[in-house]
Order: sequence, then C-alpha cells, then structure tokens
Amino acid sequence: MKTIKEKQKEAFKHLKEVMGYTNVMQTPRLQKIVVSAGVGSFKDKKKIEIVENRLANITGQKTAKRGAKKSIATYKTRQGDTVGTMVTLRGPRMYTFLDKLLNIALPRTKDFRGISAGAIDEIGNITVGIKEHTIFPEAVDEDLRDVFGFGVTVVTTAKTAKEAKAYFEYLGFPFKKEEKVRK
Repeated sequence: MKTIKEKQKEAFKHLKEVMGYTNVMQTPRLQKIVVSAGVGSFKDKKKIEIVENRLANITGQKTAKRGAKKSIATYKTRQGDTVGTMVTLRGPRMYTFLDKLLNIALPRTKDFRGISAGAIDEIGNITVGIKEHTIFPEAVDEDLRDVFGFGVTVVTTAKTAKEAKAYFEYLGFPFKKEEKVRK
C-alpha cells in the first residue's frame, strides 16, 4: 500500500484526467493538519494534563494550550483559563498522522460508514470529528474513564470543494456512498 506522501507525488497523473489539469503546479497539496480538543468542561488540572499528554502521544508533537478570550460567568470561565488544546502538524509528522488516521484509526471506529462529503468546506479543507480518542493505538490504556473527542482539520491548497473531493478521494479518504432517494 502506498503512503500519503507517495500518493502526493503521483496525484497529478490521476487528477490530470479527472480535473483537466495542464500543469503539475495546479495539483492540490497538503499544507497542514490541525488537531484540536476542547477541555472547557474540565476544571480539574489533572484531566487537562491527561488530554494534553494523550493528544501529544497520538500526534507525536507537544500540544499548545488555548485560553478563553472572554470571561463568561454562566460557564464559570475567566479570561485566560485553558479551554482547549491544539497541535499543528506539518511535514513528515503530518503525513505520518494522516496515514495513521486513514489506515488504522478510522477503520477501528465503531459503526463507521464513511466521512460525509459535506465536511469539505468551499475553500477545499476538510474537518473530521473523532468521538473517542481510543481508536488510536497510542491511546489505549487500562484506564478508560477519561475518553475525549477531538477535531482534525486537513488544510489543502485546493481552490474549490469539487477539486478537494477528487484530491481527497485519490488520497484514500473513505467518503460515504451516495444514498438513493426513496420515492
């Protein structure tokens, strides 16, 4: 099986027929992957550390804390309190994480039927929500009390959603099959 990096090098050959490209530079490329998890409901500092450590284990890179921009009394949040954590992946770590997501983690997801094509935005990026971090092999522990979800945003140089969908399909993203409309 080819890796994402190998597929990227051969993407022009495939997309030339599908999208009508005439130049290699027209082919979309991966720019970055942003992995983010909200921890706003956790007031316990140990749980925030657990989320940070597990996300760092999954991505292979240290996480960055994100603070609240405003104080909101109803949520008992003060300005600067940690409400989330995120990681921006580029280069080899980005390709490794995407390979792991597509080939190991998503197939392990319970009742997985594919990613909705509606997850692609109009400028060619896709955002996928992961309900449980335990689908990654690095996160499997005996202690499953602190299961959390996170979002994965794949940013590309694609200019339209149609172009991005063709590119993601070539990379191996498992999209849902189009359902027939009942009469």
